[in-house]
Amino acid sequence: MTPTYKSVRHKKQIIVLAVISTIIFALILFRPKIPRPPESVSNISELEVYLEKLVDFGTPPGMSMVVVSGESVVYSKGFGWADRPREIRATPRTVYHWWSITKIATAMAVFQLQEKKKLKLDDSVAKYLPYFRVSYPAPQNNPVTIRNLLNHSSGMPDAGFRIMNWIHHDGEPHYNQTDLLREVLPGYSDLKFETGDHSRYTNIGYMVLGAIIEKVTNQTYENYIRQNILLPLGMRNTDFIYTKKMEADEAAGSHPVFDGWTILVPFLAGSYLRETSGNHLWFRRVYTNQTPPSGLIGSAEDAARLALAYLNKGKFEGTRILGEKSIDIMTNESHLRAKNPNPESSRRQGLGWQVYNGKRGTMLTHAGGGLGFSTVMQLYPDEKLGLILFTNDVKCKGWRILNLAATLDW
Repeated sequence: MTPTYKSVRHKKQIIVLAVISTIIFALILFRPKIPRPPESVSNISELEVYLEKLVDFGTPPGMSMVVVSGESVVYSKGFGWADRPREIRATPRTVYHWWSITKIATAMAVFQLQEKKKLKLDDSVAKYLPYFRVSYPAPQNNPVTIRNLLNHSSGMPDAGFRIMNWIHHDGEPHYNQTDLLREVLPGYSDLKFETGDHSRYTNIGYMVLGAIIEKVTNQTYENYIRQNILLPLGMRNTDFIYTKKMEADEAAGSHPVFDGWTILVPFLAGSYLRETSGNHLWFRRVYTNQTPPSGLIGSAEDAARLALAYLNKGKFEGTRILGEKSIDIMTNESHLRAKNPNPESSRRQGLGWQVYNGKRGTMLTHAGGGLGFSTVMQLYPDEKLGLILFTNDVKCKGWRILNLAATLDW
């Protein structure tokens, strides 16, 4: 039987793809290793030597780090490149996608609305969103509450890689969060476990929180956050869009060329590729459709203002954005573990924060990661210490850097 043109062409495509994959994986296998963190550092200079090694290596190309202690910023510095092809250096003002650290702002907004008696943490979601219809795993069930959404104990599934479909280009319309939730909720309405039994991370739950915020405030989620968190704290280099003011400090997202996921980038985000330069793919601007879990864009310098407000019991530079009781509840209540936790880990999921116990006492942390960027924030409430690291490479393990930085006496 004579092979058809299409079948021959298909076989050639498979062969080319296999060859490219083999070359990429060979390069990954034999590429230089990312500089390992030192066992310890005794001062800031030693820490900076390591950070410079990382950006020289290119994972990440650039980073911004800010440390706060007491009521002020005690360290603030950029390393490497915010945009290497365009020769823009990283500074503390550099603007990155926050990705999932946005959830902390969303959680704080919910607590603000409880203080204003617009809602209660233990109210059922259906009280505010009548279209919130989910299938419970057992006939006898506890209804999903706002508290369950905050600490990821609702049983709702996560979007996984499907979340890559929920992004859009600069210049395309932004989504109304209530309309978006109505559209996608039926696909995530089968709960995976009994509500409140344990914690399992889900972005969908924070999309629901965004819709609740819109319902009780009668305004968009984004405008509520702007008016009640960003503006009061003077976070002028942070928003859900790239403003004119932010453009001069804009970082470009990147991804290393020699990485196991690189071959999938053209399929998952090909239209966002701007160029290949050096050892990195560089991306165009990207927006996420679902803003309550991951929509903020801004600087580590601005994130430090949020951290200072939290560490100082809801107040920063004379402006109170949250009551002391709310801060106490967010910090100390409703901690849950995963279903099968690592017995060596103290990690628990709180109301927004992930919570650890360590040498410096309680540590509250949240990380963010998405196309081109990774971020992490760590707070030590007992010492009023906070560390923020924003980078333009999703492969950077920022928590290792901040764990090392946290050993210093700030």
